[in-house]
Amino acid sequence: MRPKLLAGIAFLALSSTFIAAAPARAEDNPPAGTPQAGDAAPPDIVVTARRLDEARAHIQPSLGATSYGVDSAAIKDLPGGDNQQFNQILLQLPGVVQDGFGQFHVRADHNGLQYRINGTVLPEGLAVFGQTLSPRLVNKVDLLTGALPAQYGLRSAGIIDITTKSGMFENGGTVSLYGGSRDTYEPSFTYGGSSGQTNYFVSGDYRHDAMGIENVNGRAHAIHDDTDQYQAFAYVDHIIDESNRVSFVGGYSNQWFQIPNPVGLQPDGTWKVAGQSAFPSERLDETQLERTGFGQLSWLHDAEPLTVQTSLFARYSSLAYRPDVLGELLFNGQAQAALKQDLALGGQIDAVYHLGSAHTLRGGLLLIHDHSTSDTSTHVFPVDAAGAQSGEPFVITDNTASNATTFSAYLQDEWKLTPTLTLNYGARYDRFAAYRTEDQLSPRVNLVWQPDSTLTIHAGYARYFVPPPFELVGAASIGKFAGTSAAPIVTEDTTPYSERQHYFDIGFQAKPSSSLTYGVDAYYRISKNLIDEGQFGAPIILTPFNYAQGRIGGVEANMAYSRGGWNAYANFAVARAKGRGIVSSQFAFDPDELAYIANHYIFLDHDQTFTGSAGVTYSIKHGALARTAIGASMMYGSGLRTSLALADGSIVPNGAHLTPYAQFNLTASHHLAGPNIDVRLDVINLFDHVYEIRDGRGVGVGAPQYGPRRGIFIGVTKTFGA
Repeated sequence: MRPKLLAGIAFLALSSTFIAAAPARAEDNPPAGTPQAGDAAPPDIVVTARRLDEARAHIQPSLGATSYGVDSAAIKDLPGGDNQQFNQILLQLPGVVQDGFGQFHVRADHNGLQYRINGTVLPEGLAVFGQTLSPRLVNKVDLLTGALPAQYGLRSAGIIDITTKSGMFENGGTVSLYGGSRDTYEPSFTYGGSSGQTNYFVSGDYRHDAMGIENVNGRAHAIHDDTDQYQAFAYVDHIIDESNRVSFVGGYSNQWFQIPNPVGLQPDGTWKVAGQSAFPSERLDETQLERTGFGQLSWLHDAEPLTVQTSLFARYSSLAYRPDVLGELLFNGQAQAALKQDLALGGQIDAVYHLGSAHTLRGGLLLIHDHSTSDTSTHVFPVDAAGAQSGEPFVITDNTASNATTFSAYLQDEWKLTPTLTLNYGARYDRFAAYRTEDQLSPRVNLVWQPDSTLTIHAGYARYFVPPPFELVGAASIGKFAGTSAAPIVTEDTTPYSERQHYFDIGFQAKPSSSLTYGVDAYYRISKNLIDEGQFGAPIILTPFNYAQGRIGGVEANMAYSRGGWNAYANFAVARAKGRGIVSSQFAFDPDELAYIANHYIFLDHDQTFTGSAGVTYSIKHGALARTAIGASMMYGSGLRTSLALADGSIVPNGAHLTPYAQFNLTASHHLAGPNIDVRLDVINLFDHVYEIRDGRGVGVGAPQYGPRRGIFIGVTKTFGA
């Protein structure tokens, strides 16, 4: 069943500014402990819940790190509101770069992101296209980057720290319908509330559209690009007494994608199946199914001077790619069906202890066990010594399983040297045992100076240890494919190494008035065995590899303004990322690429020199409750990397960049106070600008991808019970 074009329904209730550093408006933030309309919990329970939330946040502060944040009101300010994909929200933050397959990069790292929900690590999964988390569950999300304190490790490019809605401060929910261009249809609901000392929040949504993955050409309508996506989330906590709370977080996503088809292509005739060599590219039928389920059970104990949170967690994820066997054989000489599954189980303990007025100690432990399986069935042709087809295709089966164990421990001290100067120093130890066993002791130090309430200056150093993404490391036997059309030219296949970094960061944040905040941050990173990822086959499964050496640096600037009905933000970033020498997964590369990269620093494929984003919202209140708002957002990129062809016919890998682009979006909304209904209109890519995110060339780049064409979406949301 495929819903057709719906110029449908959902909403936006615009308010607040986008960057968390922006000043909050007093009327939007009642004093802590103030019961809100609709609260079912007694006032003393509300006060206890707020205090426990603050205690949990205090366990893992961002002292010395660079932090950018977005709350639920700011998410609704954006075009698309909480109907958009999670990655679209983060693309409005400084230094976050758009890529194909719904991916994004923080500070020129490929995928070194760690997600945390209410302070607990969410283990990595296998999703490539899908967005496991919905914006509807977010009360606030912070992006932490830079020289991070010792409690953050393993994935260090960016920590995406999500604080979920809980239901404590509102009883009621929403029913929403949103839709429009490209057959988009998205019904959703949320509901939260309290019953005595128990609080809960649930959300769910279904999304269908006809551009699940970026189109492979610049056309407004992709061929074979439908998607159906289901997401569900639940949170429940119970306050045992004034010092103890238990909570559970769980979620599930099921996301099915068609792989978009190019137009007007035919196989080159190299391969034949039963005499057939022709196959129009429009007829290809490839699909990918991604599923993820996770759960976290936590106990928070707060009794000054000690606060402890203990958590158990699990995450299951799977990725299934179904090829078009005949079409891929004729185009590529092979067709691989792949099923990858990963189950991660773990536990985490974090604690903070106030040792007098000058010292705050923090420490913790993390243990994760992963079990991963990979089952592939590859249709291949037999070939002769010259590489020419010598028979009809047959199937090679390759099924593997592997395990990994990660152990981490950290200890640090927040030392208040003077009333305006704070030193945060410590270290963490990480041990990763999988295809090989590696470990590292990593010192961290940050100095923060706040001479007055208008200025904060920080400088820091961090040593990082970053294991390769275990669930993506292939264990296939290259030898099985000898004498077939799937045999790689390069047969060397070194298992990826853990990356080891020296990271330097310095910056400031200024707040010259209650309306304006701005800041600048600079960073430089020296890496050994720098981790990158690429798509090297037909299945959209990324393969990690290492550059022997890496150099990454950049500068970010941000500004936020909030006054009266106006809210605005602007960000700009400059970055440069290079690597030299491929030292793992060599089989995925062409021999000429390996030879060139062995002796030259090249730009990483996801390097983008200039990146920017901005937005503005103006809201008008009509009486006490009704409200109208209009807003706009934009994002700019100078272009990801692509190969450079020289006059002599040689190729410089990632030696050029794509054409710069800018995408502008608009939004308008109105709150109808009587029926408590919100209506909204969103226009994405207002000027219908056609731009390439990828052109199919470059190291590890599998296919072209274009940004979205202009889309018009409308929606309505009914709020009830509050």
